Amino acid sequence: MVLALMAPALWNGFPLIFPDTGGYLDRPLFGTLGLGRSALYGLFLYAGAPFAFWPNAIAQSVLTVWLIVLTLRANGLGGRPWLALGIVAMLTVGTGLPWFAGQLMPDILFPASVLALYLLTFRAEQLARWEAIALAAVIAFAIPSHMAAAGMCVAVVAALCLLTRFKRLALPRPRLWFAASSVAAGIALCPISNFAITGSFAFTPGGSSFLFGRLIEDGIVARYLDDQCPDASLRLCDYKGTLPDDADGWLWDSDSPYRILGDEAGLSDEEHAITMASIRRYPLLHATTAVTAAVSQFFTFQTEIGVDNNAPTVHMFGEHFPRLFAQFMRARQQADRFDVAPLNYLHVPVAALAIAGIAGALIFRRRLNIAPEAAALCLTILLALASNAAICGIFAHPVDRYQSRLVLLAPFVMAILVARRRADRLGSPRNLA
Repeated sequence: MVLALMAPALWNGFPLIFPDTGGYLDRPLFGTLGLGRSALYGLFLYAGAPFAFWPNAIAQSVLTVWLIVLTLRANGLGGRPWLALGIVAMLTVGTGLPWFAGQLMPDILFPASVLALYLLTFRAEQLARWEAIALAAVIAFAIPSHMAAAGMCVAVVAALCLLTRFKRLALPRPRLWFAASSVAAGIALCPISNFAITGSFAFTPGGSSFLFGRLIEDGIVARYLDDQCPDASLRLCDYKGTLPDDADGWLWDSDSPYRILGDEAGLSDEEHAITMASIRRYPLLHATTAVTAAVSQFFTFQTEIGVDNNAPTVHMFGEHFPRLFAQFMRARQQADRFDVAPLNYLHVPVAALAIAGIAGALIFRRRLNIAPEAAALCLTILLALASNAAICGIFAHPVDRYQSRLVLLAPFVMAILVARRRADRLGSPRNLA
């Protein structure tokens, strides 16, 4: 199973990278905080540098396999190695899972944290003490590794706290306190880990700038500047005619006003002032664009991998890992610039059908005789997908990667439902040990 999840990285000849990978590795190297780049995850990557980062890809794959097997066991499908292998093989071919497991990015921690939340909340009685502690550690590590994971986990726990009060749902008795404590520990670890690695006791910066980028993309900032300028208190008035028209252009283009005026350190107060003033002036526009962004993000989940815009990471490897640079550049991702887009002819319909399937399983759970623990898994995954779409769509902007790193759980849940139904029809006893 681990080899299956490692297949794309092994074929590539080097763990997969992304334009952001270099930004994570910069944090422990320079001892600074970076825009949306976790110092803790950067340290995790840096620890694997002596072995060409293969320990990182292996650790992420092993973690994923462990969570898959644990979730199968918690749903009465334990002790079936061929079933587990078949499901992992299906996920390897039919989803983007192996492309995230073997990538030097914290994206794989999103599905990992969701499965950990489910297991701690609904199947805690089936777990050994060490397993529960390890699951809590997964959540506590995932949150400071990417701040969007913090918002998603808080939203899922809050929603489960409300929904599990409805007896009509007939869910297993939840134990939210341990899951909630793990989330709280992860949030506390954000500034603590940043202080330990960079000397700055602060959360990973960039949240307001990512939101501002979405307001740029939706035209709200341009409209506000048209209405407000000239205004000596707004330096962006000088650039209102040359504002980028998309969030990525605002945040990352070298000629963007954001870069010219000093990134977040130089613009955070002005970004905040424009955001709050525009909310007061155009509340309906803010509401409609936020809802549109969240809905758009929910349905935006093509598998993608960076091949054309990895220059920041390539430069970083050349500067700081010269011993690995030749091997790094020989990898197919750098040498051949392969395209994974054709995979989406399979990945997108598989994910879409699986989302519809788990929604249908919840709606018709009594008619289909869906077990309570399986229904709880369906609910947890749907809540995570909705929460992730709202957080990433509204506070950043809709991007395929943001949802594709999580939507791969939907086919996994459908595989569990099918396997459970088949086991029940064959009269096999449910293994809940």
